Amino acid sequence: MRRVFAGAGVMAVVLAGAVLAGSGLRVVAAQDAANKPAFYTEKVRPLLQTNCGKCHFDMNRKGGLSLQTKATTMKGGRSGVAIVPGDPANSLLVKLIRHEGPPEDPKPMPSKAPKMSDEDIATIEQWVKAGAVMPDDPAPAQ
Repeated sequence: MRRVFAGAGVMAVVLAGAVLAGSGLRVVAAQDAANKPAFYTEKVRPLLQTNCGKCHFDMNRKGGLSLQTKATTMKGGRSGVAIVPGDPANSLLVKLIRHEGPPEDPKPMPSKAPKMSDEDIATIEQWVKAGAVMPDDPAPAQ
């Protein structure tokens, strides 16, 4: 009897995965946990480097914002704090990449490139919502 229930549990997981895959929703694996530093390193940092790196990584700090390290990212820039861990709706970075900047600073980011994809924005929002966890000193860009 126990074997039947175990088999039914596995079948339910497979069926749920197939339904989610068919719906276009992405099944998130355990290693994709947004509250782990690896999520930032593997998913968020590459997006930030590609879309924000020209102005906010390395020696470039437009608006006083550097996304190079945890300390500089959390410090924010001249417009104040860019990320409110756990609160994407009140994070300036999220508002700007969504092109929903505040009235006093409505400049969308990236400023001279197309808007990031909805999937990429959702990845960053997921990371912020999970606490914006990142290593203290991420590995240098490759």
